[in-house]
Amino acid sequence: MSRTIGRSLLTALLTIAIVLALWQAVVSLAGVSPYVAKGPLDVFRYLFVDEPGAEPGRLAADHRAALWPLAEQTLRDSALGFVVGMSVAVLLAVLFSLSKTVEAGVMPLALLLRSVPLVSISPVIILITGRGSSTSVAVIGSIVVLFPALASALFGLSRASKESLDLVRVYGGSNATALRKVSIPGALPSLFAAARVSVPGAVTGALLAEWLSTGQGIGGSIQKFSAAAKFNDLWASVAIITAITLVLYNLVQVLENAVLARMGMSQQQR
Repeated sequence: MSRTIGRSLLTALLTIAIVLALWQAVVSLAGVSPYVAKGPLDVFRYLFVDEPGAEPGRLAADHRAALWPLAEQTLRDSALGFVVGMSVAVLLAVLFSLSKTVEAGVMPLALLLRSVPLVSISPVIILITGRGSSTSVAVIGSIVVLFPALASALFGLSRASKESLDLVRVYGGSNATALRKVSIPGALPSLFAAARVSVPGAVTGALLAEWLSTGQGIGGSIQKFSAAAKFNDLWASVAIITAITLVLYNLVQVLENAVLARMGMSQQQR
């Protein structure tokens, strides 16, 4: 298990290094003024290095203190969308597995919603749930999470061993028992994959909801930073939420690898 975790951590470090390199390459090659475009080192100095003669209120600690509450709000909104979206996805996947009638009735609606761009239906969602409400954040965030997680969960549940399912039924087990004893444990790799993919999706949904509905968090502040020409704050806030997203994504991956290794499930079963 330790080798599995170590391999996951190495992959996470490589991912972060590649993201930083791509960021710097885009800033360097895009030909944008350094006043507007900030690279990784610029953001690092803004957040952690005090400029010579900097007055109180312009120190690196002040910059962090101003941006961290925005990141906390976005994380809370992301967590709300993640929990609601994953819960609904798993519940629907279980219902679809138990009843083809439910699947035939709900799946077309789900596919229809999936085909409609979220930005176009967000005003309708906000109108129904109320601007600035946590309900609008939950709905918008969960929609981003729901469909990829539902597809992954359905795929995992459909790969249950036919022999094991038949064995449960031979001994008098119901479909619900077969689902609980065989299908759900066998779907763990797919459920972990759904959770891993849903982390950046939940953050994206939270940023969109904050931009369109609440005006809070990083999503609600990016436009304000741009309008006020606070480009250091703009790039730093994006860097903070991106870094947190990468960390959370890789934490889920480490947990996934550790659990699957402990249960003897190979990564090829995903």
